[in-house]
This record gives sequence, structure tokens and C-alpha cells, in this order.
Amino acid sequence: MQVHSFLHSDTETYTHVLADVQQQLCAVIDPVLDFDPKSGRTSTADIDEVIAFVRGQNWQLVYIIETHAHADHLSGAIHLQETLGGELVMGRHITQVQKIFKQIFNFDTSFRTDASQFDILTDEGDSLALGAITITAMHVPGHTPADMAYIATDDEKTVVFVGDTMFAPDVGTARCDFPGGDAKTLYQSIKRLLALNDDTVMYLCHDYPSQGRKHCPTTTVAAQKLGNIHVKNGINEAEFVEMRERRDATLDMPRLIIPSVQVNIDAGNLPEPEANGTRYLKVPINVLGQ
Repeated sequence: MQVHSFLHSDTETYTHVLADVQQQLCAVIDPVLDFDPKSGRTSTADIDEVIAFVRGQNWQLVYIIETHAHADHLSGAIHLQETLGGELVMGRHITQVQKIFKQIFNFDTSFRTDASQFDILTDEGDSLALGAITITAMHVPGHTPADMAYIATDDEKTVVFVGDTMFAPDVGTARCDFPGGDAKTLYQSIKRLLALNDDTVMYLCHDYPSQGRKHCPTTTVAAQKLGNIHVKNGINEAEFVEMRERRDATLDMPRLIIPSVQVNIDAGNLPEPEANGTRYLKVPINVLGQ
């Protein structure tokens, strides 16, 4: 098993490439589409670097895995799939998120809330085969109702891709104030992740390093239990919920939440062009945030 991580600097998002090197098979977790909110322009520059790397290794892309419907970047899954193939994987509970945001964006009846935009839907305990690697889904709601972590295991080691559920120890944990989020539920999800073996490497979806520290895509279960500022050993559920809800009340909405969510709940598809050939995103007024 090999994992290669690519930092999207604008959104501080990590895209990971998980590979069975001997069988030349790989999966890409949480790909990013570049988006400039000032101009409304998209670009594939960053995801093209991932594509070039996969091609350079002569690997076959089997899965494109989204840990959840991201609120801070647009998914690059469609461009990745059109270029390299692979099946698009999302947690089954994305249907809850689709229904919530269909109402928020007032999408018409053509928008599907059955998750049929995705190729493979996973639920707790489901597994995917990637050569000699077994990828097991863990449902870890709280940040959103649909968050999934993916545990990858082969004969040598076990790693876990945690999405936005946890960050580096000095950063803490995901916010829970998006529609459908819940701090108590997140605490229970995190406890399940921290029950993995101490030496399990956690691959993060984001890193927001404190001053003087460089971006890093990984941490370990042991490091989280020892030093995570929000949920290290000794912090109970009531303390976590009080902290998380108080902190969330002070946070601004993510810079790209409006374009990101409406694209990502549709599997990364941009809206269909209108009669003039231009695609348009919607902006709900006075709905999100305080």
C-alpha cells in the first residue's frame, strides 16, 4: 500500500491517492476543482497534477471516493472520471444532505435526492476491494449526516481517511453548525475513530497549521488521543459539545459554501447550461449563517 497526498493550497484541502502498487490499481480520495469566486471561473490545474501523477505511475483508477459533500471546495470528481475513469463513491446518507439543500436552494423536481448521481453508495461496514487492499466504510456523522471515514488495510498496515471529522491535533475537530450537523453525534463518531489502534495513520482532508508549522497530511490515533485540543483523552461528551457549539457560533460560513454544496450534492456536476450556453449557480439570500 502506498498513499500520496496533494495539497490544494487555496482551500488547504488534501487529495489522497491510495494505491496497490503491485497490481497497479488506485483510488483518489476527495479531488478538488479550482474555483475563483470573484470571477466564477473553474480550472482543473490542481487535479490535473494528480491525473499526471497517476498516469506517470501507469496505475488504473478504480474508485473516486468522496468522504462527504464538502462545503469549502468544489469536487473535481467529474473531470477526474472523464479523464481516467473509475467509479464515484459516496456515503449512502448523502440523500439526507441532498434533501436538506434541495430545499435551501429551491431546486426544481429534476434534482434527484436518491443519490443516483453516484456510482457506488457505502454504508457502515461496507467494503471495497482495491487489489490486495480492503477499504472499509465507517459512518461518522456529526459534521454532516453523511460523513464517512474509509479504513484501508492490507497485509502490511492500516490507515484511515477521516474526511473533515478530525483535523491535526493542534487544529481540533470539524464544525457542526451546518444544516443536519450535531456536536453530540460528532463526539460519538470521533470516539469510534479513536478506538482504532494507536499506530493507525490518519489521512486528513484539511490542514490549517498553527503558526510555525508546515502543512501535513497525516497524524496518528495516538497523537490525537494525546493532544487533540478538542477531544484528547479526558475530555467528556458534555465538555466537547459545550465547546463545539460555543465555538461554532463564532465562525463565519466557509468562503465557498454556496457554490460548493450545490455542486457537490450533485456528484460534482456543474448546472446544465441555460439557453445562452452559460451555466449558473444560485445564491440563497439570508438563509445560511447567523
